[in-house]
Amino acid sequence: VQLQASGGGLVQPGGSLRLSCAASGRTDSSNVWGWFRQAPGNEREFVAGIRRGRGTTYNLDLVKGRFTISRDNAKEALYLQMNSLIPEDTAVYYCAAATGRLITSEMRRIGAYDYWGQGTQVTVSS
Repeated sequence: VQLQASGGGLVQPGGSLRLSCAASGRTDSSNVWGWFRQAPGNEREFVAGIRRGRGTTYNLDLVKGRFTISRDNAKEALYLQMNSLIPEDTAVYYCAAATGRLITSEMRRIGAYDYWGQGTQVTVSS
């Protein structure tokens, strides 16, 4: 499975961005998809995840209702709608896919994911 993230950029505080992740290859082998982010000097952290059955989970400490993860199965695409962005959201955002049928707590683990996109930079600054 190959993942290609896009949609990052420079946005002012309070603004919005929609990240996309296009999947190709053996996408039918994936059951869970997630978004992670990594800021300079920080570890990569979980942002949001979604199951093939559309169950979702979020890192509520980070997103506080501002982000929404979704997936278009027909287009094999994953999305992250980010609203009310703040400077602390500045990071490289990565999409990932897992073949395992993960429980909610497992969806937060970096090691649970088998495939990763290359990342897209999001910068929130005035």
